[in-house]
Amino acid sequence: MKLAVITNEQLKEEFLSKQIMTDTTVSFVKRPADVSADATIIFDLLFEHTAERISLLKHFLPRPVFINSVTGTLEMIDQPFIRINAWPTFLKRNISELAALPAQEQMVRDVFEQLGWHYQLVPDITGMISPRITGMIINEAYYTLKDEVSSKDEIDIAMKLGTNYPYGPFEWSKTIGLKSIHEMLVQLSKENNLYEVATLLTDEL
Repeated sequence: MKLAVITNEQLKEEFLSKQIMTDTTVSFVKRPADVSADATIIFDLLFEHTAERISLLKHFLPRPVFINSVTGTLEMIDQPFIRINAWPTFLKRNISELAALPAQEQMVRDVFEQLGWHYQLVPDITGMISPRITGMIINEAYYTLKDEVSSKDEIDIAMKLGTNYPYGPFEWSKTIGLKSIHEMLVQLSKENNLYEVATLLTDEL
């Protein structure tokens, strides 16, 4: 099995933190154009929801194409890719969070059995599951900051000590990237005003 992983250094490090079977060859590239013709599986960890990017990736089909698309759904993208939650810090977890079309479930099972990785299929919805929860926590932290309840550092410390989270919400937002969180919350707020973005979060973009 030959994997081509379109990535940056940060996500490459997270990808390599997962055990990779000895019969698997992995090549790390920066652009779809650099993917080798003999790659059997493609991971685009730098996916952008643009017509150009989608056009480039669909040429790899019907090979499995996994895209880091937390906000954009398969319905929005309108291509038989497989979504993976590869926000920074999430990729290195023991269980990969995926969204796939029903017809792709066997493909996903085969790929992840070969990789020796655990995965969980989730609904094809904006934000998937874990990012929705994390994004809401970060958004609420910005509302708390606006109300002058506490400082960023104190909120981070309180959340890590009180909930045993690996990061505080502001620390997490820096690692993930506020732009990604903001994009997801804006899309979710179109469906439910509970996701309305805190003004302080928007101001920091």
